[in-house]
Amino acid sequence: MSRKPVHLAVYDTYADWETGHATAYLARAGYEIRTVGPTREPVTSVGGLRVQPALALDDVRPQDSALLILPGADLWDTTDDLAPFARKARAFLDSGVPVAAICGATAGLAREGLLDDRDHTSAVSFYLAASGYGGGGRYVDADAVTDRGLITAGPTEPVAFAREIFGLLGVYEGEVLDAWYRLFHDSDAEAYAVLEKAGAQQ
Repeated sequence: MSRKPVHLAVYDTYADWETGHATAYLARAGYEIRTVGPTREPVTSVGGLRVQPALALDDVRPQDSALLILPGADLWDTTDDLAPFARKARAFLDSGVPVAAICGATAGLAREGLLDDRDHTSAVSFYLAASGYGGGGRYVDADAVTDRGLITAGPTEPVAFAREIFGLLGVYEGEVLDAWYRLFHDSDAEAYAVLEKAGAQQ
């Protein structure tokens, strides 16, 4: 089955561990993962990984994508350099294409006003409150939250972040989705049998 690609934002200081579960299992499910940088110039993650983006941000169109993933990065909190990624997230959501943001990217979306009218989460509530955004009343103290096409998670929840992505895109559902989460989040050996029986890749 032909699917639109998933676009993974990459930029200097991006947190390379936050999206690995999601992209690995999306790729196994048949999604092409296309990296998107500010330009096509190489970027370096916080872990020192050097990545050559496949696309520049200006060349990405919501109608050509299944999902935009925004990882955290030091730059979300120290400069306005990543604000164009938050504006692109707005274009995606306005077009009905989902966005998944984790860690510092949630603050970027808060500054863009995208969390004012959606349930959401992040590292802690006061982290987002420091942005001056108007969505404090919609903050949910949870590992990950999905509301109207937008997934948010804090920096300690890459597995829950992936779970929400898989559920939104229909990669795993029901007890299989729950088993995947229990295996990778809780090291629940019984979950492996559920995945094996369903023919899901672990």
